[in-house]
Amino acid sequence: MSEPALAPRNALGGMAIVWVVGAVAAVAIGLFVPEALVMPWMVIAFGGCLLLSFGVQLVYGRTQGFIVRVAGSALGALLLMGLSSVGFALATILHV
Repeated sequence: MSEPALAPRNALGGMAIVWVVGAVAAVAIGLFVPEALVMPWMVIAFGGCLLLSFGVQLVYGRTQGFIVRVAGSALGALLLMGLSSVGFALATILHV
């Protein structure tokens, strides 16, 4: 007889890892990087989040929905990094 299929792991956990890394990277960049270099470092951090997203989803080991999971991970990280970037920009404007 054949073995029953195991329930797949929850994909949201892998996506949340990428989102948390993106948010932490954005806050660290906003706090510790000079103002003139924030945007280049944000792009580098997002590239790292994109690579992390591919890596996490490859470790997940399922082919069904791979593109959707990678896109969701990357989009979530992009939105979180964008929101924190807007927050730091407003703080810079209001500080003057």
